[in-house]
Amino acid sequence: MNVLVVGSGIAGLTAALHAHEAGHAVTLVTKGAPGDGSTGLAQGGVAGIYGPDDSAQQHAADTMDAGAGLSDPAAVDVLVAEGAERIAELIARGVGFDRTAEGALQLGREAAHRHARIVHAGGDATGAAISAALIAAVRRTEISVVEHALLTELVVAEGAVRGIRVLRDGDTTELHADAVILATGGAGRLYAHTTNPTGATGDGIAVALRAGAAVADLEFVQFHPTILASGPAFLISEAVRGEGATLLDDAGRRFTFDSHPDGELAPRDVVSRAIARQASAQGRPVRLDATMLGAETLAARFPTIDRVTRERGFDWSREPIPVTPAAHYLMGGVVTDLDGRTTLPGLFAVGEVARTGVHGANRLASNSLLEGAVFGARAAAALTMPWRLVPVPAPPAAVRPPMEDRGSDTPEFSRAALQQLMWDEVGLLRTHDGLAHALAIVRAWTASSSRPTTTVEHEDANLLLLAEATASAALERTVSVGAHHRVDAAASADAAPSRPRSSILETV
Repeated sequence: MNVLVVGSGIAGLTAALHAHEAGHAVTLVTKGAPGDGSTGLAQGGVAGIYGPDDSAQQHAADTMDAGAGLSDPAAVDVLVAEGAERIAELIARGVGFDRTAEGALQLGREAAHRHARIVHAGGDATGAAISAALIAAVRRTEISVVEHALLTELVVAEGAVRGIRVLRDGDTTELHADAVILATGGAGRLYAHTTNPTGATGDGIAVALRAGAAVADLEFVQFHPTILASGPAFLISEAVRGEGATLLDDAGRRFTFDSHPDGELAPRDVVSRAIARQASAQGRPVRLDATMLGAETLAARFPTIDRVTRERGFDWSREPIPVTPAAHYLMGGVVTDLDGRTTLPGLFAVGEVARTGVHGANRLASNSLLEGAVFGARAAAALTMPWRLVPVPAPPAAVRPPMEDRGSDTPEFSRAALQQLMWDEVGLLRTHDGLAHALAIVRAWTASSSRPTTTVEHEDANLLLLAEATASAALERTVSVGAHHRVDAAASADAAPSRPRSSILETV
């Protein structure tokens, strides 16, 4: 059969390779050049290799804990059961994971993992190594690659997806297929601060929404705590804090202990909110102090971070560096079953664009690359299987408050204005009034917008649609859980005790 794969990160490349190896005619469509997405930026690793005291069951338990009880157990079981096989496949395709002096895979431990079970490449360049190897593997096949093509619409005929429309060089082209696999990534560009590349404008989720596919959990946006607050967004791995670095306020005080007994090593969402509150109170970014690690250790353990921080004028071995949280990963997306099927026959979704149920309300470190590999392969294997009805998760069991805007005038639309609005009102700390205010402005902007014709206009339309859907979902869920924090909720998620951990690191 003819298969279209839209997206060239780990999920899309894995799906394309597996579909090709199963005998299908595959066309890979990518918004930029292959490898331009989030996969290549991932500093951390891939979870799924278990030592003598570890197991898939313990990995599953850690995933469920991180997801604040909202992960789908069946999806989590699939993830951990097939993880080792997918990592072995990555090695066979040429990914050079770091190894010990004896030649064994070097295993790292990250946030909320009870054991060291994560493989890395190049110290802090795992995503780049995976992306390069998979792109090279695709180039060695007969897979057709269409570059610099923006997905604008799904082609639906007789109730099934039968192709896509793309914008390329100013012209709209229709590509037909027997099945379409979306692997277009997330929507980090909804926010003023994000680790995501410029192309992460939620295109796949938006076109699926317009075509009638079910989406869920868009309110669960994970914010990474430490992004270098100087120049373009650049992630400072949580493994730096795992090695001993600390977060300081203007007085040099380690303020995160005010929010959680684990301090800098608390769960990612808690640390992000603590940083946001402190930065707001003092009117400037907080600082990450890694000086105690020394120049030699920093350069050896974190070569990419060491290079970039120095290029931007910081000697982080001698002085603390300014950091800020940023939107990092979207737990929600297009609803799928365990084989990537969506609620639209003929349409599959894999990777960050999909809501598989694995991540629940908060993603466990190093499960995202794993999810892309596992479910990319599963979707390709399901291409010729009979289409099954995909169950849609129930919405939050909460009474939706009445909409009341603050009465302010609607500002002029720009992407920057939208991103700042989402950061201020639909970001780390949310309230009913703020969410309602954001939703009213977004709807006003949408009502006054015209039919998109250019790439930028299509992206803006997609961002507006997802902003409305995200703010609406956040209004609907009136309690705090995981990455979704309602300041006006009865109980604060930050107050919940954590289970004791000897080490909590997180890098992806």
